[in-house]
Amino acid sequence: MKPFQAPSAILPGLALCLAVAASGLALEHVEVLLIGARPLESLVFAILIGVALRSSIRLPASFDAGITFSAHFVLECAIVLLGASISVEAISAAGPLLVAAIASVVLLSIAVSFTIGRLFGLSPKLAFLVAFGNSICGNSAIAASAPVVGADPEDVAASIAFTAVLGVAAVLLMPLVSIALNLSAVQYGVFAGLTVYAVPQVLAATAPIGVVSLQTGTLVKLIRVLMLGPLLFVVGLVRGASGQRISLRHMLPWFIVGFAIMVMLRSAGILGEPLLARLSNLSTICTTVAMAGLGLSVDIRSLRKSGGRVVLAAFASLMALCGISMTMILAIGIM
Repeated sequence: MKPFQAPSAILPGLALCLAVAASGLALEHVEVLLIGARPLESLVFAILIGVALRSSIRLPASFDAGITFSAHFVLECAIVLLGASISVEAISAAGPLLVAAIASVVLLSIAVSFTIGRLFGLSPKLAFLVAFGNSICGNSAIAASAPVVGADPEDVAASIAFTAVLGVAAVLLMPLVSIALNLSAVQYGVFAGLTVYAVPQVLAATAPIGVVSLQTGTLVKLIRVLMLGPLLFVVGLVRGASGQRISLRHMLPWFIVGFAIMVMLRSAGILGEPLLARLSNLSTICTTVAMAGLGLSVDIRSLRKSGGRVVLAAFASLMALCGISMTMILAIGIM
């Protein structure tokens, strides 16, 4: 579908996606009120609600255009806005050795995770989504990379659902890993920053250990997230080069250009803190609406076919990432 159609064609499905997204945001708010934390983010709730609706009732065809619009164009807008949350100043603060080590871990993890996914019988696109999500920033990386590789909604929904479950488990278990392995505050911060999926999850996993772990983990995680844009650009180049024809749209999608521009504006100090906060909230809303659209595109019966393989591949990939990360920490002498 072309991004821009007549509003009358888009509005019914878009309105449904907004309603599902609002439900997801409300459930996240209830989570915070009840337990003081958000183990499941609004985008996860949105995709689960969307899948439940698509799988339980027959939606009229008039909803299709707006659902597709939300799952694609709104998602691309969310990726652009995500760039405003990243600053390249984090690189200079970390030092070249640590930055190089983080980049090496991410690249090696993508290769290993993709191989694991293929060994478990996942399709190349689904294996790539699991690898990207596992190696960079979980749901955000999956959502951002899906349009670059042309992933099916079913693959996006499956990888996000199971990555979300593992992300919550990691938050709960990571502090125990620190105690079991007798890691220092800095070592644990680096380990959590390299292995936990989302930035809020890194904060939750490191805060119980102390301020040093929290600050270190956040810094490492932000550098890891900073690799998202360049890697998506490389993936676009590779995808274009391996196809029958090379198009500028595949090599350099508009939303990756927008993402890079937002990073530069943030790093140059052009975007003030009040505006950054608004852009961050808008990015969250757009991502949640997009995930609602993805969920509404998926019938649960299609997830059953690959669900077991996806969760096993995601779990094995996370374990591999933990091993790679610990090896790096020991190799460069982080104390």
